[in-house]
Amino acid sequence: MTHDQDVTIVRPEHTLLARVGTLLPGLVLCLGAAGVSYGVSLLLPGVSPLIIAIVLGVLVANVFRLPAAASAGIDFSAKKLLRAGIVFLGLQLVLTDILDLGAPMLVVVVCIVAGGLLGTVVLGRLLRVPSGLSLLIACGFSICGAAAVAAAAGVTDPDDEAEEDTITAVALVVIFGTLMIPLVPLITNLLGMGSETAGMWAGGSIHEIAQVVAAGGIIGGGALTVAVIVKLARVLLLAPVVATLSVRQRRLSRMAGESGQQRSSSKLPPIVPLFIIGFIAMVLLRSFVPLPSVVLTTGGLLQTGLLAAAMFGLGCGVKIRNLVKVGLKPFALAALSTILVAIIAYVGVTLAG
Repeated sequence: MTHDQDVTIVRPEHTLLARVGTLLPGLVLCLGAAGVSYGVSLLLPGVSPLIIAIVLGVLVANVFRLPAAASAGIDFSAKKLLRAGIVFLGLQLVLTDILDLGAPMLVVVVCIVAGGLLGTVVLGRLLRVPSGLSLLIACGFSICGAAAVAAAAGVTDPDDEAEEDTITAVALVVIFGTLMIPLVPLITNLLGMGSETAGMWAGGSIHEIAQVVAAGGIIGGGALTVAVIVKLARVLLLAPVVATLSVRQRRLSRMAGESGQQRSSSKLPPIVPLFIIGFIAMVLLRSFVPLPSVVLTTGGLLQTGLLAAAMFGLGCGVKIRNLVKVGLKPFALAALSTILVAIIAYVGVTLAG
């Protein structure tokens, strides 16, 4: 090597600093929006900071032109921070609380998730909605809303080739789940359902945890507690569903690779994604280790902050003009999926009671 040749050595810490610098503007924006959403939720009791964050993201993205420098951090928040938030979501689940629902109600929960998933996929085929979008809607509406949509997208679309489907499914979760907040209490009142039964139906039929909390609070009595427990039982099924989808995606990717229809460089999702392992670990930790209240409070704040930042990031991807372009079929599927899950939950809760 001659002395006049320039040799550039890129140190790992320099690469890391460059990566952090690229992500920082968008991360600060998303975390700041999460803080604002949390503050607004304190002024509006019963309104979740997660819902506020999604709406705020949609408003910001459609009213203002976001700087290009923020795009990498916003994308990181929508994907990575959301998965971290799902991990801390596990601290909300206590297995004994879920088991105390009893075997009949646990069977109902499994039927809600399985029936909602399969039924929505079938309805999507009948309506000729793209299969990827149908699956994401099915997961979001059957399990736990936007978090389930993003978790499923992480394994079914590891290369982010159909990111627009994820954004559309999240928007539909927000729209139809929010509509359920006043509708479920109204219907339970018209049907003369007791507060506990009404709470079970709310927890079994509404999409987001935050939306379940809002509806349970409106119903009153003991509805809120039982509604949240039933909803968390649905959340627990996120782990086996995502693992199943991951195995399915690996098989499809392998078959496509063998037939030459897919690039060899395409990523294969892990059989059990790391964030799902973390989620299960947190569930087991909460269930079998006596954690001090400060740990649970901190975990709850981290979960809310991370998910709110992620929801703002997802909301920033919702462009109203693009949502209009998807047509009426995804909206029809979302409406039918909402009705399907609600019917399964109602029949199940009635029989289990």
